[in-house]
Amino acid sequence: MWKILDNFFLLLRETIFFLPLMFLLIGLFDVWVPREKIERHIGYGSGLAGMFWVILLAVAQPGPLYGAFPVAYILYTKGASVRNIFIYLGAFSCMAIPMYAFEIGFLGVKFWFLRLIFSLLVFVSIGFIMERFVGEDFRVREGR
Repeated sequence: MWKILDNFFLLLRETIFFLPLMFLLIGLFDVWVPREKIERHIGYGSGLAGMFWVILLAVAQPGPLYGAFPVAYILYTKGASVRNIFIYLGAFSCMAIPMYAFEIGFLGVKFWFLRLIFSLLVFVSIGFIMERFVGEDFRVREGR
């Protein structure tokens, strides 16, 4: 029982500290980065370069998984493609740099590399599938 409460308060403290900082950074990103720049680099028609940029953003961004969703929303409102948003969320969920050290240390470089490649293929595939099913709906609704 006490262990559960300890874990709860540890997570609560982390969330209370992390969320305001995250929303501050998201607000600064929203104000400082123009929509045209996002549309050009990771918007519709950005191709492989757009996928590279969102994967790089996901790998470099620190924080827990719930921190990725506000970023994904801002990317969406700034004109990022549906494909790149889903690739970003997938890459953030399993390609964070701190995970690499644990995986290599416990499971080896070969496992880490294979998991990285297969995960990347899965997330890119999901991005293309989601763009095919909902991409046009999102562009029409937003007037893009």
